[in-house]
Amino acid sequence: MAAAREDGPRQLALAFEHPESFAPEDFLRSASNAVAIDAVARWPDWPSRALVLLGPEGAGKSHLAAVWAQRAGAPVASARTLDEASVPAALAHGALVLEDVSPAVDEVALFHLLNLARETGAWLLLTAASPPAGWRLRLPDLHSRLRALPAVTLAPPDEELLRAVLVKLFADRQIDADEGLLVYLERRIERSLAAARAVVDTLDREGLRQKRPVTRALAIEILGRDEGGED
Repeated sequence: MAAAREDGPRQLALAFEHPESFAPEDFLRSASNAVAIDAVARWPDWPSRALVLLGPEGAGKSHLAAVWAQRAGAPVASARTLDEASVPAALAHGALVLEDVSPAVDEVALFHLLNLARETGAWLLLTAASPPAGWRLRLPDLHSRLRALPAVTLAPPDEELLRAVLVKLFADRQIDADEGLLVYLERRIERSLAAARAVVDTLDREGLRQKRPVTRALAIEILGRDEGGED
């Protein structure tokens, strides 16, 4: 006689993807990012044909750069993929966002890019996690060129911005986050946009899996378990 099945079919929580939006209206303004927003928005009245946008990971550099790229008709490229052969094509539109520029960049290619942009009058928006003035580079001329570029810093989100981002991320998923949940998350997560996105995604998925509303109790259960405490 065949053994009876102890469990019925497992119910799967369908996790719908929520791609990050880089629309201008989704870039929320606060005191922590106002200077950077205004500096980028002054284009084409920049003091130079190039601008460096500085900030830590999760501060919103990619989003602000994407807003400018849409306005300037610029493609977005990663500095990790930059080489000499790709430089002319990268500047073919007369404007370019080059993301994640760091001391690991192909120095010859970047120097060629800066020179060609100057020769052709192309616009450049470079994003970086740290100021180029502190980088150790092999090419002194590249170091001098980068140091001469105007730069603006996108600071980590302040409390006001972190709260607004959390509310919006939850609302995008049709989750009505109450005050208790928001206060708890503001005290527990790293103050970055990346951390806000990650925690909202985790709580949304866990709520679907457990068929529970996303509340402070669920957040305590998830974050408390990870960090060894409840409050």
